[in-house]
Amino acid sequence: MQLMVRDGSTGPFLSQVINKALATEQLSALQLTQIKSKAVLMSLKFADKFYNKYKMHLLEQAAHDVIGVVSLGLLELADKDSERALALLLAPEGLVKPFQKGWNMLSTVSRHSGAKSLYGEVDAQLLQQLSSPPDAEDWPGWQHYQQALTEHRRNQSMQLLQQQFYARSHFDEFEHFSLEEVLAEVVFYRALTGGDMVRQDLKKRLLNISLQPHWFNDTFFALQTEAALAELPAANAEAIRSDLGQHFVPALLRTLQFAKDYQTLARQDASPEKLDSFEGKQGLTNPLLGWPQYLEL
Repeated sequence: MQLMVRDGSTGPFLSQVINKALATEQLSALQLTQIKSKAVLMSLKFADKFYNKYKMHLLEQAAHDVIGVVSLGLLELADKDSERALALLLAPEGLVKPFQKGWNMLSTVSRHSGAKSLYGEVDAQLLQQLSSPPDAEDWPGWQHYQQALTEHRRNQSMQLLQQQFYARSHFDEFEHFSLEEVLAEVVFYRALTGGDMVRQDLKKRLLNISLQPHWFNDTFFALQTEAALAELPAANAEAIRSDLGQHFVPALLRTLQFAKDYQTLARQDASPEKLDSFEGKQGLTNPLLGWPQYLEL
């Protein structure tokens, strides 16, 4: 396996580390040979497990996969520091520990859509995005992993919000389409009910809720949002904050104004059809953030 890269390359991190170590004479020819030997052995094992080690193009693909996974693990373990990465490569475990770390990272963020992956717990498309020949001019593997990690945390946070704040154990995946929608319903419901667990009864409960004047400002909903996030693990709370748009709080305030008008109409004994029409028109012109969109049966 050729692990050398051209000067100035921004290819796989593994190749960058080796290239820099050779240029600064921190890596001997013997040490490089030992690293290559371990890389070849790992590629053979990888090809034997997932491909066919007797077909040269598949063995080469396995080598590219190993380089990508090791590069990912090295970046994480060494905190992007090439000196620390070199020390890891020269340790008794050599490439094994970075590979295991990279593989676990991929497994954690892989999308489990139900379709079986060739690589078991690792998403095939994600591995393909990390896989890279050693002499590649560019290696976008870290960026692809970060995107997958963001999406994983987003999905994880949606589940966490539902488990933490909803009064039911089964959730319809088509009921909410975004993390922002889930948080909006949590914040809006808790704000109007004094912190109760979310149920599908807000439209009925609204008749008996006294909407307070101090609720009608951005600060109120900003504080309500932070109060909900404070009950979550820090990493998930931060992932949610980064996903929220600048119009999140103003949209909640606009929805509260709609709820006030809806409440007035409902207290006038408006027919269900009239209420549905009022709700539908408002939703078309200004999407209602936090307002329950489920059907009342």
